[in-house]
Amino acid sequence: MRTAETILNIIRRRGQRRLPIENVYRLLYNPDLYLRAYAKLNSNAGAMTPGATKETVDGMSLEKINAIIDALRYERYRWTPARRTYIPKKNGKLRPLGIPSWSDKLLQEVIRSILEAYYEPQFSEHSHGFRPKRGCHTALKEITQKGRATKWFIEGDISACFDRIDHTILLKILQEKIHDNRFIRLIKGLLDAGYLENWKYNSTYSGVPQGAVVSPILSNLVLDKLDKYVERELIPANTRGLRRSVYPPYRDLTKAASIARKAGNLEEARKLNQQAQLIPSRDPNDPNFRRLWYTRYADDFLLGVVGSKSEAVEIKQKIATFLRDELKLELSDFKTLISHARDEAAKFLGYEIHILHADDKHDHRGQRCINGSVGLRVPKSVIKDHCAKYMHSGKPIHLTQRVNDDTYSIVSQYQAEYRGVVQYYRMAYNLHTLSKLKRVAELSLVKTLAKKLKTTCQKIYKRYHTTIDTKDGIYKVLKVLVERDEKPPLITYFGGVCLRWNKWVEIDDNQANHIWNGRSEVVQRLLAQECEICGATDNIEVHHIRKLADIKQKGCKERPEWMIKMSARKRKTLVVCRQCHEKIQYGRYDGETLKRKNYWKAK
Repeated sequence: MRTAETILNIIRRRGQRRLPIENVYRLLYNPDLYLRAYAKLNSNAGAMTPGATKETVDGMSLEKINAIIDALRYERYRWTPARRTYIPKKNGKLRPLGIPSWSDKLLQEVIRSILEAYYEPQFSEHSHGFRPKRGCHTALKEITQKGRATKWFIEGDISACFDRIDHTILLKILQEKIHDNRFIRLIKGLLDAGYLENWKYNSTYSGVPQGAVVSPILSNLVLDKLDKYVERELIPANTRGLRRSVYPPYRDLTKAASIARKAGNLEEARKLNQQAQLIPSRDPNDPNFRRLWYTRYADDFLLGVVGSKSEAVEIKQKIATFLRDELKLELSDFKTLISHARDEAAKFLGYEIHILHADDKHDHRGQRCINGSVGLRVPKSVIKDHCAKYMHSGKPIHLTQRVNDDTYSIVSQYQAEYRGVVQYYRMAYNLHTLSKLKRVAELSLVKTLAKKLKTTCQKIYKRYHTTIDTKDGIYKVLKVLVERDEKPPLITYFGGVCLRWNKWVEIDDNQANHIWNGRSEVVQRLLAQECEICGATDNIEVHHIRKLADIKQKGCKERPEWMIKMSARKRKTLVVCRQCHEKIQYGRYDGETLKRKNYWKAK
């Protein structure tokens, strides 16, 4: 039996050559693909959240994988309707979210891994949403590299994109490269599974399942058609000329300055050169020079036009027509805007994007290095909104909901929130403006600690204030150190985050350091097929908990053996037999009694 990585590598090579694939459905019979999916999904926060049924990751076993494969082998597998809930959006509205059952999540992850391996090499380089090793920062970096001298921005937003994707078009796109009717029918069953809202069944006639594991790549399959249309039709049609022609007024001034210099009139030459520096060196309205660039993240996209506004309007209309006629989607009139790149700022992925211009900024060669460059900046509304979390009546206040937490947790929460904002806006040239957020958050933190410890803010500063040495320099911080018996102390601090702009900085992302190292530990323990409590070797399952804090019973001297084992290993999983699992679930577990019972049974 081939391993999951071997199968995916074969599919990936097929996708790189853009060859169609067959017998995809048979790949779903491989148990190693499900173990790989389990290793990826088991640590997710939503793995313990039930869908329309009570099934969750708790109780995962090899028998469950075999049951899914047997149902697929005889085409008896039926998708369970997702349980619909709603989560708040930034604008105050609610976003629908579907929660599938655990078996559906597992199978969807297997399907997603197969589709990603095949289609990822074929996707456009201008697409950055829901793709491995890509994200918001790669999209923004592409804009800064390709957007120089842009005249007009087209901010595109597809109205209710994920809810309106046409099932017929999606299945047709899949059928172009995947020649397997059984696999297509399985995807169709997923799209038609419907959802339960207030325990009432509702059919789905369009859109991809909200919250489903496989939905992002399905939406990318449809929107890739838009990427290809822009690449093959719009960009070539709006690209001509190698370079702008010289601007006649600039040429006349520099020529006059050269003549004056040769004649010995250095003062006049200097004045003429200064006048030339106030106007463009290249003709900004050259009719023989046009450029168009494009970047997309999920259903939001941004285009930059080097040309006239009428051409930008025409491009917008062509995109709207293509979406309507070919993909049956609509551009949002309210969110799709055309703005002047120098006088206005386009909003994309939380940044404000505009073209810089400053005649008095020169580099070491005396050239105007800033003009025409793309500038990314933090919107003022972002700073205001984040500061509002820690303020009341215009002043920083303590957060009552955190007073009951321990000091270490309070400082960690403030630092995580502040650092997250800074890390996301590392590419903004006005990153230093986040110092206001730091000040407000720090005052709120100090007041929260003072409220908890029933002391003054001045004493809090005196107790926790110190300096730390980082790779970016020495910073003043509020540091908390928690001593532990026979263990290294816990250390956290607030502050110490660099606010100096560096457009070449590498974004600090933990995922970038993630290395896939074969099977995960929990999968290896499951494959061992041995209960980690009583040693039984049949009916093995995995017991999952949401977090280790749930089993740390304060004030309780005697805890069951399964709690002690999980706490000692610092793992949220425990491989047990079904008998032990049932006793854990129903609160009837006694480790020593169970051991004696199994011992005498073996005798």
